[in-house]
Amino acid sequence: MSDEASLIPGRVIRLQSGFYTVETPQGTWTCKLRGRFKLEQKDGDVISVGDCVQILPLSDGTGVIEVIEPRHSELVRMDPRPRGEYRQILLANIDQIVAVFACANPEPRLRMLDRFLVIAEKQGIPAVIIANKVDLVGMERARELFGMYPPLGYPVIYTSVRQGVGLDEVRECLRGKITGLAGPSGVGKSSLLNAIQPHLGLAVREVSEASGKGRHTTVVRQLFRLEMGGYVADLPGLRALALWDTQPEELDGYFPELRDRVAQCQFSDCTHTTEPGCAVLAALERGEIHPARYESYLRMRFGGEE
Repeated sequence: MSDEASLIPGRVIRLQSGFYTVETPQGTWTCKLRGRFKLEQKDGDVISVGDCVQILPLSDGTGVIEVIEPRHSELVRMDPRPRGEYRQILLANIDQIVAVFACANPEPRLRMLDRFLVIAEKQGIPAVIIANKVDLVGMERARELFGMYPPLGYPVIYTSVRQGVGLDEVRECLRGKITGLAGPSGVGKSSLLNAIQPHLGLAVREVSEASGKGRHTTVVRQLFRLEMGGYVADLPGLRALALWDTQPEELDGYFPELRDRVAQCQFSDCTHTTEPGCAVLAALERGEIHPARYESYLRMRFGGEE
């Protein structure tokens, strides 16, 4: 048993091939996981990027992770295995998901955005939307595209790297938090990160591309430190993240504008499609629910998410 006085607190910032890079007040250490933790990994990850840990430094300059602190949040996916599902932690102690979409070039895929928001709701993680490339369409059009989201509780930051619009808001959004970034390719995420912190976008992209080049490629998960405080991690796999453990009849609970009306429906098992006395359909008819959001709900519930 190690002497607790010799343990150093830190945070896991990189995971690759069973090695963990841990950032501590005394520097960065490459660590292995203590054997007893490996015995617990049969049904799911016991440690992930973002975890706060305590390490025991070794004489060869490496370390051993001796303690994994309780986490306040986690982004999880269930990975199907031959002998049952495996609980994979994509990011521990995550404070928010920031979904980056372009106003044009490429056209915003709002059903994909809605899927991200449902995942965030399901896992209890706050979500923020960045509407990038506003210079291509103008602010008025940008607000037409994304204006349905703030009334639902999802802040939208409108940005243009070319014009320097919204960059200070993005910095304040990220400051001091662990942020998972999501969004389709081509939306300008790298340019946006580079504008926030030089070379940050390039570093994030290189790790994401290296992790996605082939089925046998070693997956690298990494947190990138922000000079202003906080960390960001790319979540390239969020698009394919299944709504694990989600029954079709509970999906309306992850749409805020539907959730508040479900109790008023005449039938407890209402699908909000054709039933008489449906409070959701009535609100839709009154213009209180955006038709595009309702369509996203239908597609997620009955197939064809995008």
